Amino acid sequence: MTLYTQIAVNKRRTAYFLILVMAVVIGLGYIFSTVYDNYNFLIIATAIAIIQGYVSYFHSDSITLAISHAKPVEKKDNPELYRLVENIAITAGLPQPKLYFIADPSPNAFATGRDPEHAVVCVTSGLVQILDKKELEGVIAHEMSHIGNYDIRLMTLVVVLVGTVALMSDSFLRWTWWGGGRRRSNNEGDGQIGLILLLVSIGLAILAPLAASLIQLAISRKREYIADANGALLTRYPEGLASALEKISKSQLPVTEATKATAHLYIENPFKAKRSSFLNSLFDTHPPVADRIKALR
Repeated sequence: MTLYTQIAVNKRRTAYFLILVMAVVIGLGYIFSTVYDNYNFLIIATAIAIIQGYVSYFHSDSITLAISHAKPVEKKDNPELYRLVENIAITAGLPQPKLYFIADPSPNAFATGRDPEHAVVCVTSGLVQILDKKELEGVIAHEMSHIGNYDIRLMTLVVVLVGTVALMSDSFLRWTWWGGGRRRSNNEGDGQIGLILLLVSIGLAILAPLAASLIQLAISRKREYIADANGALLTRYPEGLASALEKISKSQLPVTEATKATAHLYIENPFKAKRSSFLNSLFDTHPPVADRIKALR
């Protein structure tokens, strides 16, 4: 797959992804409307789907930065890091992304935005403290590759999706459990309908976050390997990124501002969870760092 093919695939998948999420929200609204004989649910669900689609596309990066408590960095604040980002952007032939900073001792970084013209590279204070210049260049080049490949658009949309899915599953469960959606009639089928809705609610509450995690996994693992390779090509020094990943993985400090919705964006697992079992590694949104280092070297 060439770089241009990959970009085209990412753009198509973004469109499919948005349509799928909107269809799921509207579909749930239709189910509620049918069961409770109240089509206000469908109207509300359609409005939510449209608003969510707009917000996801145009403002998911702002939401991500707000969740992460990231602050913008000007050239005067850190001229060396600013110039480093500027130089990598020129090498990659991309517009210079905005630079953001998270005050956190855990070394990590991510990129976000909807396209190269509206991109952001975010680093933690811990990353700047423990990496040398060549290692920082490797990390920035990795994130710049995510920007150039349009990975950031799809990966950032998932942040909003995971939050929305969690909210919907929780709301569905609460609505059914507390009887907020009881039908007005008192026929004999009401009890059965209530039981069915409760079972559906529990099923959604369990499966929806799992499905969101699987989507995170599917869009993250392969892209990390590709961004590693492209980043190494940009710097012409694979050892810089390999050494950076080694230092990042050795740190046992989790990123305190990271959430399950944003974890897949980071260059390495921000929770520092121990992958002691097959199940843990199966649902990890990042490939094993040892494999990435081996590939780079």
